[in-house]
Amino acid sequence: MFLKPVSASSLATKQGESLITSLTSPPSSSSKPMKSYNNNSTLSFSPRMKNLKVSASVDTNDMPLTGVVFQPFEEVKKEVLDVPVSPQLSLARQKYADDCEAAINEQINVEYNVSYVYHAMYAYFDRDNIALRGLAKFFKESSEEEREHAEKLMEYQNLRGGRVKLHSIMLPPSEFEHAEKGDALYAMELALSLEKLTNEKLLNLHSVADRNNDPQMADFIESEFLAEQVEAINKIAKYVAQLRMVGKGHGVWHFDQRLLHEGDAA
Repeated sequence: MFLKPVSASSLATKQGESLITSLTSPPSSSSKPMKSYNNNSTLSFSPRMKNLKVSASVDTNDMPLTGVVFQPFEEVKKEVLDVPVSPQLSLARQKYADDCEAAINEQINVEYNVSYVYHAMYAYFDRDNIALRGLAKFFKESSEEEREHAEKLMEYQNLRGGRVKLHSIMLPPSEFEHAEKGDALYAMELALSLEKLTNEKLLNLHSVADRNNDPQMADFIESEFLAEQVEAINKIAKYVAQLRMVGKGHGVWHFDQRLLHEGDAA
């Protein structure tokens, strides 16, 4: 720190009067600037006849450290931070629990199973004797979306240093006729149940991340899946309500046409 020049009169205190008097008196030819030391502080004085100049500097080399001390070259010696030598082990993996890895693989399987069912629905409604192209389009897009979710989870697994393990996929039904509800309503209700099931599995996946103190994984599930899943449930629920109102006849065709041309205006 530096102190601005001050006059001798401004330093007139009981303890400083004698010092001021000696500093303001004419110096002899052999006199030298006076220095005073206080702990790590150094004060240097250059007295003159009329004005007194004071400068101060503080040496902080020996001052004690406060707060968190970061010693990187010591901390990297911890065993938990060792870089694996085996080529079979991930170099990037850090604090990624086995439970989280297994849960991600299970969710990948859920997404692929739902995608497989939607693909079967697409094939059913695309038949020449069914010819509901709007429903076929909707379920094909839904199948592709679920597959994209599975691939996103696979990318995340690799990002964290886990191993992707694909499980078996259940054989989906190929017929969606229903005597009372009709095929359109029956398929849409099944889709609503599948979306709710997927949401439940995602919430369980989020709970696994919480139990294993993995905030990054929890944030990934929240930001990439949960909001979108709730929106999908709400959208399909409205489709179910509309199909229940139109019945099995001509209204289904109008509903199908709306799905077919949805988004064309944009």
